[in-house]
Amino acid sequence: MKLFRHGPVGKETPGIFINNEHRDISAFGQDFNEDFFAGDGLDKLKSWTQNSLQQCPVIDPVKRFGPSVKKPSKIICIGLNYSDHAAETKATVPPEPVIFFKSTTAICGPNDHVIIPKTSKKTDWEVELAVVIAKKTSYVDEATAAKHIAGYMLHNDYSERAFQIERSGQWVKGKSCDTFAPLGPYLVTPDEIKDINNLRLWLTVNGKMMQDGNSKNLVYKIPFIISYISQFMTLLPGDIISTGTPAGVGMGQKPDPIYLKHGDIVELGIEGLGSARQELVSWESAQ
Repeated sequence: MKLFRHGPVGKETPGIFINNEHRDISAFGQDFNEDFFAGDGLDKLKSWTQNSLQQCPVIDPVKRFGPSVKKPSKIICIGLNYSDHAAETKATVPPEPVIFFKSTTAICGPNDHVIIPKTSKKTDWEVELAVVIAKKTSYVDEATAAKHIAGYMLHNDYSERAFQIERSGQWVKGKSCDTFAPLGPYLVTPDEIKDINNLRLWLTVNGKMMQDGNSKNLVYKIPFIISYISQFMTLLPGDIISTGTPAGVGMGQKPDPIYLKHGDIVELGIEGLGSARQELVSWESAQ
C-alpha cells in the first residue's frame, strides 16, 4: 500500500494511493499514528479497502500532502552511513552507527516551504530513506528486525551546519529547526518495494543535480540499524529512523561549500517512494 495524509496543516486526513488514484479514507476512522500501527492498522486497512474503497472519494488533485505519519514519538537519524558522504565531509566511516535525534517539531509536509532559521548562514540538504516502525521494538535481533517495519518514506534531513558543527555539543541543534524534516509524500509498505537495498536517491537544487546515490551503498543496512538502536532504546509504533545520505551535500561541494538561500528550490525523490519539492524561505519572510 501507498498511504498518505492530505489537507491543511494540522487538519490532515488519511488517504491511500491505489490504481493510480488518490482516495480519502477518513471513513476508515483512524489516522496513521502510533495507535494505528500498534493496533495492526495496516492489516485492518488492507482488509477494509477490499470492501469499502469504492465508496471513498477520489482526490484530484491533492492540494497539499501532509507528513505521512502523524506525531511519531521520535525521529532517530544515522550519520555518515554512506561511505562517499563520509569521504566528502572528511570523516572516517564509523565503527558503529552514529545516532542522533531530530526534534518532531521539525516535521512538515513534503512540499511545504522550508524556513531558513533566523541566524542561519549554512542551511544544507540531505536526501534520505526513512523507515517507519510497525510495533514496539526492544532488543530485537537483526534476523527478525524486518518484521518490525511498517514502511518507508522520503525524508530531506535539512541541516544547519554552523549550528551542528561549530556551536559545540550534539548535532541535534543543527537538525531540529522548524520545517527541517519534510516527510512523504507516501508511506510505502514493504511489499511494494522489490529491493530496499537497490533504490536510487536523488536531489536537485534549482534544477542542478547535487545528489545521485543508491541505497545499495548504505554502510549499515536497515535490519542491522533497527536491531542496533533497539539495544539502547525502545522503538514505538510510528517512530521514524532516517538512514543517512549519499554524497553531494552542500558542505561537501568543491572548491567551496554551497548553502541554501531564500528562493532556492530543492527537489528530491527515491525510486518507488515518490518525490517532493521544497522552496526555501527566509525566517524574516515567513513571519
